Amino acid sequence: MAARRILGAVLAGGRSSRFGSDKALAVMPDGRTLLDHAIAGLAPHVEKVVICGRAGCLADRPAPDMGPLGGLNAALHHAQAHGFAGILTTGCDMPVYPADLPARLIGEQAAILEGQQLLGWWPASLANALDAHLAEANNRSIYGWLDRIGARAVTMPGLALPNINRPEDLAAL
Repeated sequence: MAARRILGAVLAGGRSSRFGSDKALAVMPDGRTLLDHAIAGLAPHVEKVVICGRAGCLADRPAPDMGPLGGLNAALHHAQAHGFAGILTTGCDMPVYPADLPARLIGEQAAILEGQQLLGWWPASLANALDAHLAEANNRSIYGWLDRIGARAVTMPGLALPNINRPEDLAAL
């Protein structure tokens, strides 16, 4: 049986309103950006990493400013068009990606790390369903999407991951 082709996607299209500047480009204490850390965390687990929602990267689908689902939708369609089985995702504000997380997430259905909805596994076959979801009158909440598709929530007791939303979160690292 051939190995599954897996795409990595960093969801980086947010407005960074709580951060006050483009947090994807915020510099960590080691001199690398949050975006660099997110890419490095995903890279060992995937064939290719794409960035969603930034200029020069995969544009949110079907339109800009749709939140993380716009970036996820772009990545799902990219995965489907290029023969990937699915996508592992992370947010640009997630500088740590647990090495054993992919083995817990990847399966037949979508899955997320409980409490960190952007750390997820999304089969490429969900592309058309997400198009339909985004075309409807809804609040585009990732929670609504997770409920709609019956995503699994994976727990990793004792795991505490930093999530950078404000400058003081970055400073606390």
